[in-house]
Amino acid sequence: MTANNRLFFVDAMRAWAILMMLQGHFIDGLLDPVYRDTTNTAYNIWLYFRGITAPVFFTVSGFIFTYLLIKSPQKGMKNPRVAKGLRRGLQLLLIGYLLRLNLFGLMKGQIYDSFYLVDVLHCIGLSILALIGVYLLTSNRKKFVFPTVLVVITLVLFLFERVYKDWTYPFLPEFIANYFTKANGSVFTIVPWLGYTTIGAFISVLFTRYKNFKYLYPAAISIALAIGYLLIYQSTRAFDALYDLTGWEFLKLIVSNNYLFIRLGNVFVVFAIFMVLRRFLTNKTILNIGASTLSIYVIHFVILYGSLTGLGLYRPFNHSLTPEVVIPGAIVFMILSTYFALQYNRYEVQIKGKAAYLLNTVKIQSINFGKMLFPFLKETFLRVRVRLQRLVQVVRSN
Repeated sequence: MTANNRLFFVDAMRAWAILMMLQGHFIDGLLDPVYRDTTNTAYNIWLYFRGITAPVFFTVSGFIFTYLLIKSPQKGMKNPRVAKGLRRGLQLLLIGYLLRLNLFGLMKGQIYDSFYLVDVLHCIGLSILALIGVYLLTSNRKKFVFPTVLVVITLVLFLFERVYKDWTYPFLPEFIANYFTKANGSVFTIVPWLGYTTIGAFISVLFTRYKNFKYLYPAAISIALAIGYLLIYQSTRAFDALYDLTGWEFLKLIVSNNYLFIRLGNVFVVFAIFMVLRRFLTNKTILNIGASTLSIYVIHFVILYGSLTGLGLYRPFNHSLTPEVVIPGAIVFMILSTYFALQYNRYEVQIKGKAAYLLNTVKIQSINFGKMLFPFLKETFLRVRVRLQRLVQVVRSN
């Protein structure tokens, strides 16, 4: 977001979510299973907040993208944010696959099955492309159509998640099926996680339309807290009552594990908390972290999981550390990943310039080498051809 249209509390939420993701991945990946004690209060608190991270991250991603998309006065394909969004969505998909590459495997001529698995970046990239599709399909409709479709998508994905959760989509190629099922090892899938992105987009529409309302924040905070309370503490009871009334089986399935709506309630509460604290969330470092989430994610993936090389911390320390080691380690890991990302963003132009110069130099040298080599190859080819012709003549004469 630019300074003129920036909602600082949203950037702060994104910064909080990425830091929570870093420590969550570090602790979950390296903590010895013997310490995963669900009777321990501290562990349960950590586990609960870890479960909030991804819903917040997806929701904020949908909010920010849509907020910028609909602020443009141009509509439809004329909106410059459409082209930017398409590039961004495809970029995230590309980076998601690159992070799962293994260079040593490529040197052997192999692409491991893990390359085709779907993770956060794939889902966010595809979610952005989906939001663009919904926007384009509804841009010439009445104003209420776009937000209505967004809410309907969320409700459909969340209400029927227990129905489609176990589908494996055998009729699809595996790399496509991985976007819809975890059966092959995908960490995230586009369904139901797209639902958090679309509800984030819906919230951004409301913020944009009521941005000049005098009591925007008091009203937004009150509504967010009320919705959060209802979803967390009353939604399961409501679905149970609806099942008794209608007998619809999918409602009974929701009651058995109502995590999507409860987590959505958590998201609304987090929104409310950050809106309350918005005046204290204008620190430049916090905002820079919120604006650097992609760099932070990539760097943390390389350090922890060993993207490209397979030489990350996960390999030697997988599920082997004690809390006394893993907790301070997570703090150091967050600091280092964030520091490297901020430094990269600070010198991004120079780094990309040097990289482009290096690639251009290699290209020029390759062309020059080819020009030098071509006469030699041509002469060699002619000599070989002459000798082959003579050999054929000798064979024919015999």
